[in-house]
Amino acid sequence: MPRSVNKAAAHRKRRKFIKLAKGYWGARSKVWTIAKNHIEKGLGYAYRDRRAKKRHFRSLWIVRINAAARANGTTYSRLIDALHKKNIGINRKVLADLAMNHSNVFAAIVKQALA
Repeated sequence: MPRSVNKAAAHRKRRKFIKLAKGYWGARSKVWTIAKNHIEKGLGYAYRDRRAKKRHFRSLWIVRINAAARANGTTYSRLIDALHKKNIGINRKVLADLAMNHSNVFAAIVKQALA
């Protein structure tokens, strides 16, 4: 008796991978084994970089806050420490946005924190 293989499910799985490989160059988008390897590698990078993106944005916010804080006569670490001591609960994302787009509001926050 021949071995039972689920051809329909296997074909569906392969078709899904080939669809994910759309836009890849050459055999990476056509050949099942090569496409599978590159899709898995790409999905691994995507998983890793979703977490790395959060780190990169936080560091960008810190750089922006530090530049604006120095323009207002203090440093990033002193500003964050003063905000914590005064219980001013503004996160770094909002502070960076204020520093970039609303410098007068940011200056008022710095003044309030350091007062």
